[in-house]
Amino acid sequence: MPKMKTHSGAKKRFNLTKTGKVKKAKAYKSHILTKKTTKRTRHLRAGGYADVTTEATIRKMIPYK
Repeated sequence: MPKMKTHSGAKKRFNLTKTGKVKKAKAYKSHILTKKTTKRTRHLRAGGYADVTTEATIRKMIPYK
């Protein structure tokens, strides 16, 4: 059986922790930050974990991480 291909978008956006959780960054932090409040941009810096319902799908996209 051939090797599985990693999803290019997923490998840039997600990482796996040692315990097996899917780690992700928050969205809406790249541009047009002037109209967003300081409090909002500060909270967007903190990462988070992927939802339980989408974890299995993300794992299939990044099989070698």
